[in-house]
Amino acid sequence: MDERLTISTEEADRRSRQAVDRFRAMAAGAGLVDVAVGTVGSPVGELLVAVTPHGLAAIAFEGDDRDRVLDRLARQLSPRVLMAARATDDVRRELDEYFRGARRRFDLRLDRRLMSPFMKDVLGATARVPFGRLATYGEIAGRIGRPTAARAVGAALGANPIPIVVPCHRVIGAGGNLTGYGGGLPRKELLLRLEGSLPAA
Repeated sequence: MDERLTISTEEADRRSRQAVDRFRAMAAGAGLVDVAVGTVGSPVGELLVAVTPHGLAAIAFEGDDRDRVLDRLARQLSPRVLMAARATDDVRRELDEYFRGARRRFDLRLDRRLMSPFMKDVLGATARVPFGRLATYGEIAGRIGRPTAARAVGAALGANPIPIVVPCHRVIGAGGNLTGYGGGLPRKELLLRLEGSLPAA
């Protein structure tokens, strides 16, 4: 193959990527994007994060069906969804700090439009469980005035659209068992270990 042709093709690819990046930045800056999506590397795998003008709307774990996640964002929030990493910089920075052990509380604004009213109550109570502490499903149910709704609380936590930032991993079973987690029990265990709150076996 002609070396000049190879170089020319590589240069064209590079310029094309730069043009796409510029378009994404311009679209986000001009308010033409309602849902900006980016990725964040982490000890629990690559995270897909979605941000709107209202705040952080979603975090999806590596292994989740990302087409399904993006489709839900488009259907329930806006069809104007674009990969725009720069628009997610604040989320990336705070998550990086959390995983480095330099942050115990997130200061991000949240977009709760993917949550049902009951889920908003459950996740609001869950968000108040501090770093290094745990609560049971029954305790969360009691805090929202639904003391017999522990199972429904568990279902709401399992559907949490903003895991890690809304710390559903800090909610465990009454006997101290980890039980379920939307991202899988190994991730829940890793997050609790990182926070120094993993229950004794």
